[in-house]
Amino acid sequence: MIQFILGIIILIAGYFLYGEVVDKHFGADDSRETPATRLKDGVDFMPMSWPRIFLIQLLNIAGLGPIFGAIQGALFGPAAFLWIAFGCIFAGGVHDYFSGMLSLRHDGQSISEIVGIYLGEGARKVMRVFSVILLILVGTVFMTGPANLLTNLKLFGLGSFNIWLIIVLVYYFLATILPIDKLIGKLYPIFGLSLLVMAFGIGGKLVIDGYQLPAFTLTNLHPAGLPIWAILFTTIACGAISGFHATQSPMMARCMTKESYGRRIFYGSMIAEGIIAMIWAAAGMAFFNGIPGLQDALTNGGGAAGVVNTISKGLLGSIGGVLAMLGVVACPITSGDTAFRSARLTIADAIKYEQGPIKNRLILAIPLLGVGFGLTRIDFNIIWRYFAWSNQTLAMIVLWAAAAYLVKNDKSHWITSIPATFMSAVSATYILQAPEGFKLSTTISYPVGAAVAIGALVYFIFKVNGKKTINA
Repeated sequence: MIQFILGIIILIAGYFLYGEVVDKHFGADDSRETPATRLKDGVDFMPMSWPRIFLIQLLNIAGLGPIFGAIQGALFGPAAFLWIAFGCIFAGGVHDYFSGMLSLRHDGQSISEIVGIYLGEGARKVMRVFSVILLILVGTVFMTGPANLLTNLKLFGLGSFNIWLIIVLVYYFLATILPIDKLIGKLYPIFGLSLLVMAFGIGGKLVIDGYQLPAFTLTNLHPAGLPIWAILFTTIACGAISGFHATQSPMMARCMTKESYGRRIFYGSMIAEGIIAMIWAAAGMAFFNGIPGLQDALTNGGGAAGVVNTISKGLLGSIGGVLAMLGVVACPITSGDTAFRSARLTIADAIKYEQGPIKNRLILAIPLLGVGFGLTRIDFNIIWRYFAWSNQTLAMIVLWAAAAYLVKNDKSHWITSIPATFMSAVSATYILQAPEGFKLSTTISYPVGAAVAIGALVYFIFKVNGKKTINA
């Protein structure tokens, strides 16, 4: 388990070392009044303590990705640990920090509006549509996922998927329209603590019981031979970098009372999510005695939900397993509800539609939830695949917007433009080679993906460097 333990140590060190570099480079300033106090409205703009915001942000971003995605990514072998650790520190943490802090500097505006400020009106319009579609897909995925998990648990004797789906939908409706401190602010800290206890329980048992991981290698171990580049970098998204997080950060930017809390809340929650992903990737490899055993469990044991159930009960016993599963269920539920809430805010920001009156919130929330419910009738795997690509593409766009912010404020852009270039290559390569994309061979998708990334960097340097007119 040495490689697993080292991965955890690298993530923690990344928070204290590189996280501080990112924070200083941005220039957090506590003398600035935050939107939470300046625009307090009793619904979305509500001052909260940073520990509570941290736990809410962690649950907002930690959906099925760092669990289901990490388990699927574990099929590639120990190379998954490297992507989780270094992707989280140099890409995901940077992405989450800048998406939250830029929203903080611009009155808590949604990410589509932030992108428009720094990349232009065309990008704003594209992002408005793109982000709302992504959020509906996320809400749908995280409506179906927990309903499946709760069906497997047969909690309260309920083993019907449709009943659990309706229960989850009703909760989503309430979380979407109620003031943020009434439901989310009260429940999320409790769910957040249960999630952390669950993760450390699983990780601790792996180490204490002496489970063994496959020998460290960069060789691709995937049974189906799927290429590491760029499938791995899209399969494990939320545990390394995820554009979905950028849609969640503005909600917490509306609740912060000091800019200096940004590193703890945004960068810190990304690192915490990376640790959760590291634990579940290790559990997937070790519990089933290697990659072939994990593949068999995924194929014949009820998919990722069945694997999570088996691991939880196998490591923690019946009672501990149920508690661990409830922690896992909390992840997608608390990301799905804020996905729909964020979609409501994104549309409201775009059309300048006041969200104080409950009637206005209902006008936006009811159609959004209706579309999400309708999409649950579609094959879960199809929705997940399209979500995976659009998720990483959104992360790429947000990183380029952050790079533009740095340029326009006379700061070095490389801290964001390097991961932006990397994610440009990931997004382009994936859609070229993926089954839901163009299904091209790696001999074509690799060089074209690389050319797209290099072209994006060159365009950025020559185009954005000449426009330094926006200050924040």
